[in-house]
Amino acid sequence: MHFLRLTAGAVALGLTWTALGAETVPPVVTPAPAFSQGAGAPSDAVVLFDGKNLAAWKGENGGDAKWRVVDGAMEMSGGGLMTREEFGDIQLHIEWASPAEVKGEGQSRGNSGIYFQGRYEIQVLDSYQNPTYPNGQASAFYGHSAPLVNASRKPGEWQTYDIVFRAPKTDKDGKVQPGSFTVLHNGVLVQDHVPIPGGATTSAKFDGVAPRGPIFLQDHGSPVRYRNIWLRKLDAR
Repeated sequence: MHFLRLTAGAVALGLTWTALGAETVPPVVTPAPAFSQGAGAPSDAVVLFDGKNLAAWKGENGGDAKWRVVDGAMEMSGGGLMTREEFGDIQLHIEWASPAEVKGEGQSRGNSGIYFQGRYEIQVLDSYQNPTYPNGQASAFYGHSAPLVNASRKPGEWQTYDIVFRAPKTDKDGKVQPGSFTVLHNGVLVQDHVPIPGGATTSAKFDGVAPRGPIFLQDHGSPVRYRNIWLRKLDAR
C-alpha cells in the first residue's frame, strides 16, 4: 500500500473546490527576517536530520531512504520518507524550501506534506502569490483547517514550521478524544490549537487512532528540500 497523494487537489479527494474552499482566503502577512534558520536543537530533542545523513529515516515502503543530501539539506526523490522511530505527542521543528524556479500553479508548485503519525497532514506548498483552496495551502491542516494568515516566503527561500501536535486518543470507554495542532509558520501563529478529529487521516497506509506513529514526508514530484529537523517528545509532559 502507499500514501494517497491527496495534496494533488480536490480531485484526489473526490471533492469539489467549493467543498474544500469554503473557508475565507487567509490574508497575507510578511514574516520577520529569517534569523533563526539553521539554529541548533534543544538539549532534550530527538534530532531527525542535521544535514549529514538519513540514518533516522527509511523509505515509505520500508526500504532505504533514497533522497539526496546536498549542502546540508535533503531533497525529495524516489518516494516519501518516514522516520524509523514512532512518536506520540511532539513539538516538531522543520525547515523547508520550495524550488526557486517556479513551475506550475496551485497545487502543482512545491507540493509536499508533513504527516504526523503518518496520518494527519500539515501542507507544504509554494503559497507565495499562488492562490489555491485555503485549506490546501502552505501550513494548512490539509482538507480541514486553513491557516489564519499566509506567512509564506518567496520560492527558494528557507521557511520554518514549529508545530505542537497532540494526537487523538481513545479513552477507557472507547471514545476518541480529539487531538490538536498549533502551528507557527516563519514565527507567525497560523493554527491555534485546531482540533484533530480521530477520523481526520489523509493516508491509506495508516488509519484509525494509535498511540504512536512515524513522521512522514511526502514526495509529490517536486524537488522540495528539508533541513534542521528535530522534535521533543511531549507524551509525559
